[in-house]
Amino acid sequence: MPTVIDADAFRDRIDERRRGERTFALVDTRPRESYESWRIADSIHYFYKPFHEFDVDDFEAETGLEPDDAIVTTCAKGKASLDFAAELEAAGYDDIAVVADGMRGWSSVYDRAAVPLPDAGDDPLDIVQIQRRAKGCLGYLVVGGKAADAGQTADDSDRVAIAVDVSRHGEEWREAAAAHDAAIAAVLDTHVHADHLSGGRDLADALDVPYYLPAAAAERDVAYAFEPLSRNETLDVGGVSVKALATPGHTSDMASYLIGRSAVLTGDTLFTDSVGRTELQFGADDDADAEPASEDGAAYGATQLYDSLHGTLLAEPDSVVVCPGHFAVANDGTTDGVVPGEPVTTTVGAARRDIDVLGLDAEAFVEQITATLPEKPPNYERVIAANRGVDSPPDETAAIELELGPNRCAADAGGESTADD
Repeated sequence: MPTVIDADAFRDRIDERRRGERTFALVDTRPRESYESWRIADSIHYFYKPFHEFDVDDFEAETGLEPDDAIVTTCAKGKASLDFAAELEAAGYDDIAVVADGMRGWSSVYDRAAVPLPDAGDDPLDIVQIQRRAKGCLGYLVVGGKAADAGQTADDSDRVAIAVDVSRHGEEWREAAAAHDAAIAAVLDTHVHADHLSGGRDLADALDVPYYLPAAAAERDVAYAFEPLSRNETLDVGGVSVKALATPGHTSDMASYLIGRSAVLTGDTLFTDSVGRTELQFGADDDADAEPASEDGAAYGATQLYDSLHGTLLAEPDSVVVCPGHFAVANDGTTDGVVPGEPVTTTVGAARRDIDVLGLDAEAFVEQITATLPEKPPNYERVIAANRGVDSPPDETAAIELELGPNRCAADAGGESTADD
């Protein structure tokens, strides 16, 4: 029988291959259309459907693989690739592994990275970046010192933390907090997300702690209760201040969170190589499917985004570390130089120097951001509806299917700074 490995073990094999410690070929058996729209980097396509005749000569001619090659197989759910692996074994291939749950499993793989910080002063501060590898989603655990109010933590943990932009797999944030001997005292989202299902409310409910959204989210008809964070409102996290900066543009409710004097969590406002797209909520002039269009659509959002960038984020000191909400994952699985497990950050000063679109005046910025609208995130209207609380996937399988694929929250900003995700 072929060896079945879970998605985390497969991640480790991918990393070993990247470091030159292991060699194998990854064969993706899904239909060509699915493969082209979203796949793992450096994979080989060979369509296979269970119970159809397998021709090993055709396989070897199409892929260039031979029986002494190590092969890992994947598909949508792990079933077709398991049958395919059995066919390969019967044909004489003896080093075969199958990714359990296929691309569904791959979509739930995470890495953690410590965010490098300048001197944070006397208060202890750690920021953990929690990376969802296949989608490029980035969330954070901000860990301060002891809670000033002993009742702020529900256990005997030495430190207090907040969880920010939690995805559907909230256990990743709980494990990160445990690794820092910290108790999560609050859960925050930067905005109503369009590319993935937020797990913020579920985590807050499970921990019996407050769930915060920017106060402007109330204007998007969010259908559940939340604690509103007003412009410039500050939370204390174990002696570290977390200040809500209103940074609309990507969405009307978008906020960035300034962590002490050290870092700013920018959500989908500012990335390491681009800026947020602006038409998913506001709508483009010809986009009837977007969330109800506001003012002049994407141009209106782009004007707000310009003001948020130049009037708020780029006004912070150059040394402040920018911690974005995503990194770019292309349809072919490449990440434009991002190494999973290493922090995806820049600084305010580096962003100002290196991201070309930030050097434009307001009129040119709006024209550039709205000139070419990138492909939308899969199922984004339904994802927004779920994150607003007006709809919900009926079960876990539906939730998995709803958010499969990479994020596409960056604008096509043009030039070398474009994030093609």
